[in-house]
Amino acid sequence: MRFALFLAVKGIRHRRLQSLAAVLGVAAGVAVVTTALSLTNGFTEELIRATLKATPHLILFANDPTDAPPPEDPEIVAKARFFPVKVLLTRRAEHGRRAASDFATLIGLGEGGAGVYPTLPLSALKPGRVVLGSALAASLGAYPGDALYALAITQKRRRLELAATFATGNYLIDAGYGFVPLADAQALAEAPGRVAGWHLRLAHPERARAVARRLTEDGRYWARTWQDLNRTLLQQLALQKRVIGIVLSLIVVVAALGIANVLLLVTVEKTPEIALLRVLGAGAGTLFLAFAWQAVLLGGLGVLLGDLGGLLLSSYFKAHPIAIPGELYFITRLPVRIQPADFAWASAVALVTALLAGFAPLFRLLRVKPGEVLR
Repeated sequence: MRFALFLAVKGIRHRRLQSLAAVLGVAAGVAVVTTALSLTNGFTEELIRATLKATPHLILFANDPTDAPPPEDPEIVAKARFFPVKVLLTRRAEHGRRAASDFATLIGLGEGGAGVYPTLPLSALKPGRVVLGSALAASLGAYPGDALYALAITQKRRRLELAATFATGNYLIDAGYGFVPLADAQALAEAPGRVAGWHLRLAHPERARAVARRLTEDGRYWARTWQDLNRTLLQQLALQKRVIGIVLSLIVVVAALGIANVLLLVTVEKTPEIALLRVLGAGAGTLFLAFAWQAVLLGGLGVLLGDLGGLLLSSYFKAHPIAIPGELYFITRLPVRIQPADFAWASAVALVTALLAGFAPLFRLLRVKPGEVLR
């Protein structure tokens, strides 16, 4: 083992320039992969955070709209009764502005709504008032204080004053949703006293499914978690990360081929020395182990430098987020989330590929015939 390690170090020193190029290639590949995955993690986390600004962690739908008692669970931090209604919102022409209209889903919220959505300006909600997503308000050309008219499918029409607007950063929410007091939504739907269920905010959003199972055991409710509401989005984000990881890992594989190239060059140049070692008693296994050590040393150094480079790049982008167009990606900056598992995965790919590169000279070593070479 020690003899094989000695030969490996001598081989690396013999071709210093090529060895350095191979190490830097692996380092660059690992740094690119880890930085890209950290940016992808940040994008996913920011988009989910923006979505949860106006999405409850858990929705309980009452099987009987007239029998919806308050749910009780230690993980619930806020709750509010709700009743949704789809409407056509219109604004009359006035003060030199043209009339405008757009479809929207208005969520009628009962007491506690501000606690379920702590980042939204729902404290401005009062009877006859509405809080709209910023993109929806812009589509209507409406400003706080303007009068809007909501027309429901029941042909019920109601005047609403725009009290405030909110911007979650998720365009799909900002362009299609608004909040009104529960009584106003019930009046538009001509369903006084009826509720659809409860909007809940949890201490730990990731435990929404477990809480949902407990709250639906008695059969009064059926539930939808925020993961269910955004299943397509979450699947797309997960697929995006896998594709990015697979594509960028090819960079590491290509870089590791540089290690194979170094080992093959050493095998070709040192064929006489290899033959002499075979004659002196060194077996093919010892020589192959020497080349394997070279692959591990070059790959390991490349991985260490790559992880350090990836950490430094990720930290830089974390301190200086990249600006992106919000109308395309729903968020205006690209944050960074560093996950040790991503670094471990990229490092493992690089090390395994480098070790496989150690097999490159194996067949040539087996073909070396000491007698013919020394003659």
